[in-house]
Amino acid sequence: MFETMRPPAPDSLMEVGRLFRADMRDEKIDLGVGTYRDGEGRIKIMAAVKQAEERQLKSQMGKGYLGPGGDQLYCERLMEALFPDLPAMADRRLSFVQTPGGTGAYRLGLELAAFRSPASRLIVGAPTWPNHIPVAERAGLRSVTYRHYDPATGTVDFDAMMEAVSDARPGDLFLLHGCCHNPTGAALSPAQWAELADALLEAKLLPLIDLAYAGMARGLVEDAAGTRRLLDRLPEAIIAISCSKSFGLYSERTGMLAVMAASPSAADACRLTAETFARSLWSNPPDHGAAIVRTILGDEGMRANWLAELDAMRHRLAGIRSRLAASGLPGTEPIAAQEGLFAMMPFDSGQIAAMREKHAVYMDMSGRINIAGLNAGNIDRFLHACRDMSHPANRRAEPNSSLRDVASTMQV
Repeated sequence: MFETMRPPAPDSLMEVGRLFRADMRDEKIDLGVGTYRDGEGRIKIMAAVKQAEERQLKSQMGKGYLGPGGDQLYCERLMEALFPDLPAMADRRLSFVQTPGGTGAYRLGLELAAFRSPASRLIVGAPTWPNHIPVAERAGLRSVTYRHYDPATGTVDFDAMMEAVSDARPGDLFLLHGCCHNPTGAALSPAQWAELADALLEAKLLPLIDLAYAGMARGLVEDAAGTRRLLDRLPEAIIAISCSKSFGLYSERTGMLAVMAASPSAADACRLTAETFARSLWSNPPDHGAAIVRTILGDEGMRANWLAELDAMRHRLAGIRSRLAASGLPGTEPIAAQEGLFAMMPFDSGQIAAMREKHAVYMDMSGRINIAGLNAGNIDRFLHACRDMSHPANRRAEPNSSLRDVASTMQV
């Protein structure tokens, strides 16, 4: 059966990680996979998470299945933390399913949408997280792309986004990053979120919001404000929520799918259908991470400690952005106004390969860097490597397609 099977092309980010681990140089810098690192380069367990785990260790009496829908108290507390006093919750028009990470939530939301409307397409702004389109294809949905990012200004190409909305067909899904865009860091303004909400309503599109980094830009509720604008304006929405970054629970695979419907009965039908799909995809979600989040959000002291830690993470990222923007390197000025873990460096693939070989700096070939990989101990070396690669003699290839203009009209 498997004699003729050929391996797929490697995932670019996973390949960066593999190359980094194989490099024996002490001075190597990892700017690849999107995990938050502290000022010493560690993926550290948050103190509030440790507190919650200690409580769980003492109080947990069994390891039974949660059921396909998962821990509903976890879901409710997480939703209330992100969207306090949301009318759709009071009206019982929201349904929740706990999922294995944000990717599980995203896949489950796509399965639900494809089941209800198999002819719908997923409208995706480019560049985006590399897994968005492959996961949609696995769910049987066709993806259509438009130019999301303007590399000349380091901002969202809002005109192209609005054109994509008007060119879409009623019933299409419109993918959005709730905050902290991956890979660009470019953000929509409150006014743009409001205009987008009106346009999606008029075009009869279903927003699918990937909310993976809440709390890492301006604050927990503040980072969910754009998504809330959509929930307040539209009758339906799908939200894929991840706790990997906000709680540092990368290996615990802690996520949630939230579906907003036009009525309580429709919301309940969405939940039951999603649970049926979850049963066939992973049967039951893992308990540990959800129990940690539920415990933190249910305890005033732990919650305050967690929010303080999240604030410290956000301020550290903002400091790195300011340092990069003030470096004088071409194309870095917009980084200060962007948000989250990621930024795009204006290097071509030859320069990126040369940085890896000459300076032991590892980033994705698209030019995306995880700025949390920078700290007081390595940022000067990184900036030195960037200046070295900015010299005309070190341009060895054409600019990356992700940094060129993507077609402003939608393309398959």
